[in-house]
Amino acid sequence: MSYDNKGNPPPYSAPPPGFQPAAYYQPPPPQPMPPPPQPQTSTVIITTSRPTVMPLSEDPTRTTCPSCHADILTTVKYQPNSCTHIWALVLCLFICWPCVCVPYCMNSCQNANHYCPNCNAFIGSYRN
Repeated sequence: MSYDNKGNPPPYSAPPPGFQPAAYYQPPPPQPMPPPPQPQTSTVIITTSRPTVMPLSEDPTRTTCPSCHADILTTVKYQPNSCTHIWALVLCLFICWPCVCVPYCMNSCQNANHYCPNCNAFIGSYRN
């Protein structure tokens, strides 16, 4: 830029070379917008199976193990319960001492706990 002798800038009457006033400026044509991405739809199918309710009894029962899914005949282990202890107490109170152990020897006075013979998972209990 050139200044005159007094330090003033040149007058603004003539535009510098290559200058285009804003009134003549044309913006570039708009670019077409790409289409928005389509959401991907996927179908998820969830299948659930209800656990089969198997009737357990005092004896070994044929069923499917919920843990290892094998077709098995359950192993039964008998365990004394509160009813077993009450019968033993009643026999003790009526002075039937020799018979106090009878409820502990009878499987019908105890709970029958069923286990899988393959994986030893607890399957259920039959309460008398």
